[in-house]
Amino acid sequence: MKRPSSDRRTLRRTESAPHPERRAEAHLQFIRDTMSRTAEFTAVPGWGGVAMGFTALAAAVFAVQQATVVGWMRVWAAEALVGIAIGAWATARKARRHGVPLLSGQGRKFLLGLAPAVLAGIVLTLAIYGFDVGPTKEYFVRQGVVGATASLRLLPGLWLLLYGAGVIAAGMFSVRLIPLMGSLFMLTGALALLAPAGWGNGFMALGFGGLQIVFGVLIARRHGG
Repeated sequence: MKRPSSDRRTLRRTESAPHPERRAEAHLQFIRDTMSRTAEFTAVPGWGGVAMGFTALAAAVFAVQQATVVGWMRVWAAEALVGIAIGAWATARKARRHGVPLLSGQGRKFLLGLAPAVLAGIVLTLAIYGFDVGPTKEYFVRQGVVGATASLRLLPGLWLLLYGAGVIAAGMFSVRLIPLMGSLFMLTGALALLAPAGWGNGFMALGFGGLQIVFGVLIARRHGG
């Protein structure tokens, strides 16, 4: 025979209801986390990109005057370090000014999207340079053997391609101009690989100089300096 329902044990919650203030704080934190995951990374430097472009144009002028591949490589290696320093400083400065996190959220995704292509570029540069310039051979840039050097033939196009690929990957978490810029860099790199080796320095000036300046101005005007 069933017991009356009144004899059944009643289930009681032992946990107390959350305090209204704590509940509100939890909701706000959830909103902040959601916004940080979905918002665009807007700390891409505009005027900093313009500065990077002008230093690349200057490097192109100095690089074409070098007599050897070693000298040519040294100029562009120095330009790479200068460009990275300018880009990092300008990005950090803009992130602080706009209150955008740089090492978390979309900022972290932006950096992680760019890093693999940059690392691949460094490894390929060392490999091609080591193959091309050994201790017992020296190739001259302006003495009729330009087409025979792997560095001058391959590196300009590879640098432009890989930089463009990294910019596209990072741009998935940023404003729309960034993936477009990366696509144009990749196109410039493809043309550099198909063109004569002697045109490589010009394509470098066009990409790292001209494209960087144009898009730097567009970013600065549309999304702040």
